[in-house]
Amino acid sequence: MSFGTVTEFENKIAEYFGSKYAVATDCCTHAIELCLRYTEVPFLEVPTRTYISIPFLAKKLGIELKWKDEEWNDYYYLGDTNIIDAAVLWRKNSYINKTFMCLSFQFQKHLNLGRGGMILTNDKEAAIELKKMSYDGRNPDTPWREQNIETVGYHYYMTPEIATIGLKKLPEAMTTTPRKWVITDWPDLRKMGIFQAKN
Repeated sequence: MSFGTVTEFENKIAEYFGSKYAVATDCCTHAIELCLRYTEVPFLEVPTRTYISIPFLAKKLGIELKWKDEEWNDYYYLGDTNIIDAAVLWRKNSYINKTFMCLSFQFQKHLNLGRGGMILTNDKEAAIELKKMSYDGRNPDTPWREQNIETVGYHYYMTPEIATIGLKKLPEAMTTTPRKWVITDWPDLRKMGIFQAKN
């Protein structure tokens, strides 16, 4: 099994959502983290109702966390950026141009791979760099010992085994109706002790 399977899966997801490029990751949270690192945002602004790992990224990146009250549907922008948390979105040709749209394949999502994520983009240079960042800073097509690595990497890549599952499940996911998530599927994170104590 080779990483060519991952590329095939990336290409099929990009085609379905309507982006030029897709970068597979081990989860959506890490996809978002890579985009935040790549764009070097000065702070992180998230809705009060979202998955708990997203606001934790502020602490991890050493930036300020800001909350926003937002009744979002299917996806939301991370503040005034072009980074989108689209973890619960599943809709053909729904990619928004000039954004980094991050998908989830976690076990509760429409395309359930147990774990996995994806970054959609139309920016070729960004896709190349984000791919390197997900693969320990290296080009996945060449053994790392043979490369002069110049990009800081984070070991967030999708394995060929997960991509293979994705390719098998994708046809059914494309022809079935996804669950419709509502804002109350997530609690108000500001009420949790961890965020009251730190912010």
